[in-house]
Amino acid sequence: MEQLLRDEVAQEMAGHDFLTIADLSSEAFQRIIDVAAVLKQARRAPWTRALLDGRSLAMIFTKASTRTRVSFEVGMHELGGFTLFLNPQDLQLGRGETVADTARVLSRMVDGILIRTYAQAEVEELARHATVPVINGLTDSYHPTQVVADFLTLREHKGDLHRLVVTYVGDGNNVAHSLMLGAARVGMELRVCTPEELPPDPRVVAMARRKAEETGARIVLGRDPEEAAQGADALYTDVWASMGQEAEHDRRVSILRRYQVNEELLARARPGAVVLHCLPAHRGEEITDAVMDGPQSVVFDEAENRLHAQKAILALFLGVGEGRAEV
Repeated sequence: MEQLLRDEVAQEMAGHDFLTIADLSSEAFQRIIDVAAVLKQARRAPWTRALLDGRSLAMIFTKASTRTRVSFEVGMHELGGFTLFLNPQDLQLGRGETVADTARVLSRMVDGILIRTYAQAEVEELARHATVPVINGLTDSYHPTQVVADFLTLREHKGDLHRLVVTYVGDGNNVAHSLMLGAARVGMELRVCTPEELPPDPRVVAMARRKAEETGARIVLGRDPEEAAQGADALYTDVWASMGQEAEHDRRVSILRRYQVNEELLARARPGAVVLHCLPAHRGEEITDAVMDGPQSVVFDEAENRLHAQKAILALFLGVGEGRAEV
């Protein structure tokens, strides 16, 4: 563990921001997964509580959260640190203070900032003006912390990531974007299957494909879920109407109805294929009860792994590599 947290790859992350997976080298992204696996095995071992002893994380949540909030709060506690939950309406942000001024003030009081909000531009502005690491807990464009947990789960259940074929079915949203960038970093084949009306951002697709050239990954776009699922090692889906899209729910359901992950679609995947969902799930829409509660579902393993993924992110980005803890 000493080397995992203190070598050149770890130093690439220590004290820096985690805004998108695109910002990381392949080695750095895979290192987060490696550290998450070690911390999962060593959960509550006495030495882990020294990793972030006395360090503080400010958590700004504009969007509601279950897994992100709980995993970061518990993760900081288990690593010896503590969190401050900050609702923007309880901050001066809610009365017109700028993001830049908030960043400057918080940087003088805490060791890191987590933000979960709508616009990626807000996260980037916060990071520009903060002098402590900023972690993107989700925006409308990206969900990088989720994908660390996803890939840890895939590695646990399916082995070597670069040999896998993963099919994402549904809306071309923030999760799809981060999955593409993560696949490009590990050499995976990722099939992103969306309706024509709800494609992924072509700029993100182009960026992921450029980065895929470094690892031999394949980013494949498609429209036919049956074809995309054929022979896949894993199927992945997400809600059809994310936070902020509630008014579009009925329209999106009508567009995405044939993109449901059900027993028929799963039968087209490779025998033993696993099913992932970042949650919360709208059962009966993007996924059926039979699949989500079935033997091939690893959805709740994936949810648990949010904790271990966040702990790895915190340990690496909040500066364990600077040598504060004996590990």
